[in-house]
Amino acid sequence: MRVDTRRLYESSNGDVWHLVRDAGGGVFVRHAGNAASGGHVVDVSLAAFLSPDRAGPEHQELRRLIGTLIDQPAQ
Repeated sequence: MRVDTRRLYESSNGDVWHLVRDAGGGVFVRHAGNAASGGHVVDVSLAAFLSPDRAGPEHQELRRLIGTLIDQPAQ
């Protein structure tokens, strides 16, 4: 099963967020906690991740990435 990922953000404490597209075409954000916190991995829907009350640097980076799509000419 193919899964495509793109690293969105890595915090100073080692938490990492990836944008993920699974084999079925579903897209979501995967958060991997740092080793000290147990390294838990949680998948979050795009709607939940981009909700208005979310303003961390990882959320800002996904919004920035989405904004770059507007800057590119249509193909």
